[in-house]
Amino acid sequence: MIEPGHGDLSVRRQCALLGLSRAGIYYAARGESAENLEIMRLVDDAYTRWPFYGARRMTAWLARGGLGVNVKRVRRLMRLMGLVLCHS
Repeated sequence: MIEPGHGDLSVRRQCALLGLSRAGIYYAARGESAENLEIMRLVDDAYTRWPFYGARRMTAWLARGGLGVNVKRVRRLMRLMGLVLCHS
């Protein structure tokens, strides 16, 4: 869609013609950290045993296992995994 090496049109002009932000062209999404992937694995294992656990109870379960994570992080990861609806 956008050709950075285009001879006649700069990236700025191409983005303007398409109505796109240049920031979106250069943005590269980062993946989850190894720590978050491990937490997600643990949450997945626990969720298969206790599917009624919400983010708060899952956070308490992780804390009993020695992981000090907060509820917002667990809620975000569970939402990313598709395990909960958008409850606050």
